[in-house]
Amino acid sequence: MRQGFPIAAPGMAIGLLGGSFDPAHEGHVRLTHEALKRFRLDRVWWLVSPGNPLKAKGPAPLAVRMARAREVMDDPRVLVSDIEARLGTHYTADTLRRLKALYPGVNFVWLMGADNLAQFHLWHDWRGIFGMVPLGVLARPGQRLAAQRGPAARAYAGARIAASAAPLLARAETPAWCFIDMPMLAVSSSAIRARSDWHGAA
Repeated sequence: MRQGFPIAAPGMAIGLLGGSFDPAHEGHVRLTHEALKRFRLDRVWWLVSPGNPLKAKGPAPLAVRMARAREVMDDPRVLVSDIEARLGTHYTADTLRRLKALYPGVNFVWLMGADNLAQFHLWHDWRGIFGMVPLGVLARPGQRLAAQRGPAARAYAGARIAASAAPLLARAETPAWCFIDMPMLAVSSSAIRARSDWHGAA
């Protein structure tokens, strides 16, 4: 494996939580711990992206966001990574293709909040993502209904597995996705940026 890239062995179940993490917060931590438990994951990698193609304004510098993420996420099973910057990929679909080629035999699961599922049809090659890895969706406050009625959820309704089968998700044949309804902190990166306690862009 290339220097600076995470180590993973074939057969492992690894959740991938991508985003700008601008900034990382307790909601990300809670979602990650719930995913580890409910989907029976060995590890979760936080993929701190260089930028989000769906956002017009750029995030705080990558090094600042990485440092903040490592401050709030203190768990040996979770790795905060800049792998997208190292790969030079800008879209999730491209990142997943590269990871699957670099880590043959590893069972990746793409993790996201229900708010992302609601607008998943806007992502680049979103159908390709469904075909590459299972998706683990964890509900956030106020987003449950919109997410389950969104275009992506409707298009892949037949690929949804029951929450009771969540431990099997990582090794499910794609397309497959599982929606976990869970209590979450009503906190968001945008709300933190609107306050005075995040100066990451300074």
